[in-house]
Amino acid sequence: MTGLLGGTFDPVHLGHLDVARAALQSLQLERVLFIPAHVPPHRASPGASAADRLAMVELAIQDEPRFEASRIEIDSPGPSYTSLTIDRFLASGYQKTELCFIAGADAFAGVSRWYDYPALLDKCRFAVVSRPGFPVSAIPQQIPAVAEHMTDIFLIDAPTAPVSSTGVREAIDRGAPLVGLVPDVVAGYISAHRIYTTESHGH
Repeated sequence: MTGLLGGTFDPVHLGHLDVARAALQSLQLERVLFIPAHVPPHRASPGASAADRLAMVELAIQDEPRFEASRIEIDSPGPSYTSLTIDRFLASGYQKTELCFIAGADAFAGVSRWYDYPALLDKCRFAVVSRPGFPVSAIPQQIPAVAEHMTDIFLIDAPTAPVSSTGVREAIDRGAPLVGLVPDVVAGYISAHRIYTTESHGH
């Protein structure tokens, strides 16, 4: 089974990697594809360009043999909807049982607002990984409509780093070190390319 981890990755951080590893290990996935969004539909425009966000993902996963970066959303026009991305993988020959969309419990808590909900829950399997403050045990109560799909939704309780992309950007604004927030190679890239600093807007 192939895991699909979509996100804005603005920037990719240690929490993303923890979520991917938890799903990989718990479900014995063959690989996990990190899929940076081109145009995220549910939030403001990213602070980093699509090219920079993809480059940071590639750096972050370079030592993980079963992690890969995918351009499928970056190379597709229009908003990056999870449902349409799954459709593209299915159209390329995957069966729904061969795909598992991975989400942190914090993101999945808003699944009822995702495009094509609830139909998208029938398109492939889902893995929901706990995040600090968002235990997976609460998912069935938070989203009652999800309960009928639970045969294809795996709830994975695993420790994941208490970091968010917003927190990383706020640390950069303060000039704080990024140790323990993002991989060192990503911190180096952000510094070298002056991403998220006022001088870099439009980079």
